[in-house]
Amino acid sequence: MIAEQTKNTILIVEDHELTRFGLKTTFGDVECISAIYEADSAEKAYEIVKNNKIDIIIMDLGLPETDGITAIKQIKDIKPETKFVVLTSHNDKKDVLNSLKAGAQAYCSKDIKLPRLIEVVDSVREGASWFDPSIANIVLGAVTTTQINDCIDTENKYNLTTRERQILKLISEGSSNIEIARKLVVSVNTTKVHVASILQKLEVDDRLQAAVKALNEHLV
Repeated sequence: MIAEQTKNTILIVEDHELTRFGLKTTFGDVECISAIYEADSAEKAYEIVKNNKIDIIIMDLGLPETDGITAIKQIKDIKPETKFVVLTSHNDKKDVLNSLKAGAQAYCSKDIKLPRLIEVVDSVREGASWFDPSIANIVLGAVTTTQINDCIDTENKYNLTTRERQILKLISEGSSNIEIARKLVVSVNTTKVHVASILQKLEVDDRLQAAVKALNEHLV
């Protein structure tokens, strides 16, 4: 019964039938997935999300009519708790940054190995974020272009404790709560309390925003 409660549903949004079939087959044997839905357009995805409980969406960006980034925004409007893993061949800087701004937790290139993709989806399920190494420089470049005020001591600005800065660094590296707890030798519940405090102090809504803000303001 406990194991069943931890399972999630996923929706695969991909207009290429063969790719969609391959992904559905791949995730069909993953233990933490209880149900798999599929859509070949943003419009169909929107209808599925409205009528079903979807936890994680694997989203292609190059969809017909409505693109994947717009779809993420539309779905976030009605189901803000939904998590997104972008899986695309589009590694354009604009697409990468707009996907993350729209609310995606992970950004993967389509040449990712399937076992690794399963790991990414599982880490997102646990609350982590993940960037494909090929686009990491885009994310880092974007968050380091903002000028930092010379007179601001950013560590004191948000009143983060030493432990909170340690956890924020691990969040920025994509660690889940379970991984953070293991690395710092604390309980998962303690980790969750620290994460909640960090989000409140940084005045952000989720871990991804916290990670971006941490890099942008040199908090880690």
